Amino acid sequence: MSDESDVEKKLKDERFAKGEKLKGLGLNPYGNGFRPAHLAGELLARHANDTGEQLEASKPGPYSIAGRVVSVRDFGKAGFIVVQDRSGAIQVHVKKDVLGEPGFAPYKLLDVGDFVGVVGTAFRSKTGELTLAATEYRPLTKTLRPLPGKFTKGDDAEAKAWAEKQALADVEERYRRRYVDLLSNPAVKDTFVKRTRLVQFIRSFLDARGYLEVETPMMHPLVSGAAARPFVTHHNVYDVDLYMRIAPELYLKRLVVGGFDRVYEINRNFRNEGVSTKHNPEFTMLEFYEAYATYHDLMDLTEELISAAAVHVTGGAKVTYGEHQLDFGKGWPRVPMRQAILDRVKDLSANDFGDAEKLRSVALRRAETPADKAAVATMNVGEVTALLFEQYVEGELINPTFITEFPVENSPLARRNDANPAITDRFELFCMGREIANAFSELNDPVDQEQRFKGQVEARARGQQETMDYDADYIRALEHGMPPTAGEGIGIDRLAMLFTNAQSIRDVILFPLLRPQPAH
Repeated sequence: MSDESDVEKKLKDERFAKGEKLKGLGLNPYGNGFRPAHLAGELLARHANDTGEQLEASKPGPYSIAGRVVSVRDFGKAGFIVVQDRSGAIQVHVKKDVLGEPGFAPYKLLDVGDFVGVVGTAFRSKTGELTLAATEYRPLTKTLRPLPGKFTKGDDAEAKAWAEKQALADVEERYRRRYVDLLSNPAVKDTFVKRTRLVQFIRSFLDARGYLEVETPMMHPLVSGAAARPFVTHHNVYDVDLYMRIAPELYLKRLVVGGFDRVYEINRNFRNEGVSTKHNPEFTMLEFYEAYATYHDLMDLTEELISAAAVHVTGGAKVTYGEHQLDFGKGWPRVPMRQAILDRVKDLSANDFGDAEKLRSVALRRAETPADKAAVATMNVGEVTALLFEQYVEGELINPTFITEFPVENSPLARRNDANPAITDRFELFCMGREIANAFSELNDPVDQEQRFKGQVEARARGQQETMDYDADYIRALEHGMPPTAGEGIGIDRLAMLFTNAQSIRDVILFPLLRPQPAH
């Protein structure tokens, strides 16, 4: 057979036939009820220092394990298989004269990739490998497709070649078939184990400081909490359009108004924007709010949290990322946005930040498309200042760096600075040229907040696409009084990228959004 689909069908038919033969033996090829009492990793650790002679004398067991078969070496009336479970993999010796014909016959129908249950005692093989001598063997799940790059003894050369070609060299196909990617690449599995450890650590860190974990709505009646383009859905019963949340911020701050002084949420946000190595339309955020704190307090807390998380997840404060070694040890720079721009745009002076025309002329140098240039032409001082930072500074920030003092025009929910009302008490954390966190002392003045919302509506009328709606209920909540509060959002996916040396956000999201495949 020359066509790969024909080879695949042949392999599936052969495996299906083996499943039918198991039924003929009175066995269900998709059975249930086998409960392993032990893990492979547990047994390997327990007997790591035991010699073959010691094991032969004590015959420890019986042990029962279950897992996927990842290797088979068959010798007719005996064989060695390797069974992998969530903790690791252990070798099993299967012998006909021990199991008898009824117990050995199911083994002869085994394929690599099948799930089995085994009971046995521990010994060391001639090569010194810890092995279970099977006294019971039970098939649990017959697989119809081979594992990538794997084949079963007895497969012909054409089938072996086909199996070898299924190793998912194509990156997008790996994302699309993540279940196979995890089976094929231990490093991928390790990435997601580290991601889980990161989230667990964040929860324990905040729980220990008196924060309460909460859940807020995923569907919003307004575009709120951040300036971004939303996904729109429709609720049939109420006959209203709803927006998949772009941020939980305004709901979490309502809880602060309601008396929850420290709250956090780890959950999904949705933004109807581009897909890149740094962006996925569905992503995970941590947001937390603390009453009677300022953005300075949150800089200290963020540095402590992420420094400790780096040690917990990676083993140290210095983390290799691509060609860089990132230092997450405490002592991160804190640089005002305007100063960061002046450090890199030498023909600008501090006085120029009052001259919108001058700032726009500098921004136009890096505006690539007619649409970009048209957008620059409508920007006010604050908007073009933020754009200059994005154009000239953001990509240069490699080690963790706090950028502070954002323009008020770009910070509709942040408190104005007392000394300079043109800026806000806000910071963003950058690392490897990416925004990792965004935080500020919260605006709790309902009159000022109302004017900021109106400014967002005006910006939308000028053609700005990433704006938020006027939220009258949130204004009403602030009128009931919100204590002085600071809040922050941290991108879990981007932080996980840094801790796992992942070059694309898709590498740390189990099932990223992909372009639909054409119909065949």
